[in-house]
Amino acid sequence: MTGNIPDEAQVLEWLDSLSNWGRWGPDDQLGCLNLIGPTQRQQAVALVTDGLPVSCARPITTEMASDVTFQVQRYMVDSGEGRDTDPPERRYTRRGAAEFIGMVFHGQTITHIDAMSHYSWNGLMYNGVPANRITSREGAQSHNIEAAYQGIISRGVLLDLPAVKGVDWLDPTQPVMPQDLDDAEQAQNVHVQEGDILLIRTGNYRMRLERGPLSPSDPMTACQAACAPWFKERGIAMLGTDTSNDARPNPYATIGNPLHTICLVSLGLWFIDNANLEELAPACAQRNRHEFMLTLAPLRLRNVTGSPVNPIALF
Repeated sequence: MTGNIPDEAQVLEWLDSLSNWGRWGPDDQLGCLNLIGPTQRQQAVALVTDGLPVSCARPITTEMASDVTFQVQRYMVDSGEGRDTDPPERRYTRRGAAEFIGMVFHGQTITHIDAMSHYSWNGLMYNGVPANRITSREGAQSHNIEAAYQGIISRGVLLDLPAVKGVDWLDPTQPVMPQDLDDAEQAQNVHVQEGDILLIRTGNYRMRLERGPLSPSDPMTACQAACAPWFKERGIAMLGTDTSNDARPNPYATIGNPLHTICLVSLGLWFIDNANLEELAPACAQRNRHEFMLTLAPLRLRNVTGSPVNPIALF
């Protein structure tokens, strides 16, 4: 960690001073995704030279673990069991296998996108839309994931913080600060710019794989709220990390998950939570470049606050 943790008054002030409310009109549903236009997409496509795809998603599993808040459910509607002994008339009707999958993708384990309807502050979502536009019956009637149904394509930039510091993963008790991002840019000879999808590797996922799942009460490194002005200044369109995007423990008494609150509600900055960057990091290191084309295709879910996603980096 480099730099001082801002006090609560400063964090609360950023909710106002960093606001993008009204920047793209009163009915805006895209927030910072407005910063990705044809130029940014064309520049991203020009980065593809090898044709190598790299997934940035974690596997979705039904296994139990200490950090799984809601268990993923799989129910087989039909399977291949008994196909070899079924009578002919039964084989005719049992020609396929299918399952039901149920999940709460928000949390600490599934790679997913947070739409802006995922968070509110003082009863308001991004752009001042009342949080009561999200109802039990109708779901998120504003700022939902369907706003991104055309897909998200832009230049992706990976800041590999453990590699810069020469460690396998960051100290879980120390949050990521803006100076850490500056240092990574300099070390990797890359500059984050407007319209980029910024991916930040902390090594948290690697630590989970090697040491075992974390408990929700365990310390976890992530970007501190102090990074929010940095994100606003650089004009990133989306933030993704290998964490759930808020450090634990939270040092503030009156604002829970401060980075989520500032970014989703005030900036309109979409999140990728729980990315898997363990395959992307060596691909970048081998090429000595940390920029690539990144594509995300969220499910076109009606009135939903996010989506499971498989981000694909293409070199």
